Amino acid sequence: MKLYRIAVIPGDGVGSEVSAEAVKLLEGAAEKYGFQVETTPFEWGCDYYLEHGVTVKGATPETVDMIVVRENTEGEYAATGGIFKEGTDDAVAMQTGVFTAKGCERAMRYAFDLARVRKKWGEKDHVGMVTNCTKSNALNYSMVFWDSLYEKVAKDYPDIKPDSAMVDALCMWFVKNPGYFDVIVASNLFGDIITDLGAMIQGGMGLAAGGNINPEKTYPSMFEPIHGSAPKYTGKGIANPIASIESMRMMLEHLGEGEAALDIQRAVIRVLEAKEVRTRDLGGTSRTHEVGDAILRPHTGQGGSERRFYGKIL
Repeated sequence: MKLYRIAVIPGDGVGSEVSAEAVKLLEGAAEKYGFQVETTPFEWGCDYYLEHGVTVKGATPETVDMIVVRENTEGEYAATGGIFKEGTDDAVAMQTGVFTAKGCERAMRYAFDLARVRKKWGEKDHVGMVTNCTKSNALNYSMVFWDSLYEKVAKDYPDIKPDSAMVDALCMWFVKNPGYFDVIVASNLFGDIITDLGAMIQGGMGLAAGGNINPEKTYPSMFEPIHGSAPKYTGKGIANPIASIESMRMMLEHLGEGEAALDIQRAVIRVLEAKEVRTRDLGGTSRTHEVGDAILRPHTGQGGSERRFYGKIL
């Protein structure tokens, strides 16, 4: 008699209720048609995380460390196109993506340079990896052009491991194996989408920081949290400020103040690890200003004389 070993992931909310019925039917089918099933439940969900403080095996702050470089001046968001015969049954809308060699290469070279600095990959012949987020199997002009430029740039960085993934597959792998990624370079639209997914992997929109960076530094760069203005929470003092604080830390890195940026990052980590001061989105009751105060709060180092932020110097 055939035996099938089935992993069951109920998920969150009503997931445990509906999946139980699916298992019931599976067992019924096995009995009727002469095969066996052995089901193993996996509690990979939010409830498990809230109870134990850990979730997906292997995904830890030490292993999940990725950056998305999004081209942010052209691509699919270029205001090129129009609506013909608007308001009629014959209406036609056209939205034209704009991809220039200069614009694409600019973002790609920034991504490769960043991977070279990060040195995450650690292979014998490669110090970092840049994953090309593409969809050239369907977008046979813009993304084929994008891919050709990626291949051109990659040749100038033999110490960086080249990598490529279709955007839909990449979204799956973000969840399945986030520790694999180092630097991802993406077009305007795809970068917009995968950074929101990355934010949720990170722990929520209140934790995700971003920067609109001018690589040449000929114009000012802008740094901002990824989340929006959340008008329904305005004035309540419950929003998570960590994404905003992390954006400011990115600004310090960009300005060359690496030691100050690292000190703030460690302070944020320390506060999150302590689990004493947390806003509502992270399961706590702390106010917005209380999180900022906790991160800023000085403490005495091991020697008794060193005063830094709340973050422990590792």
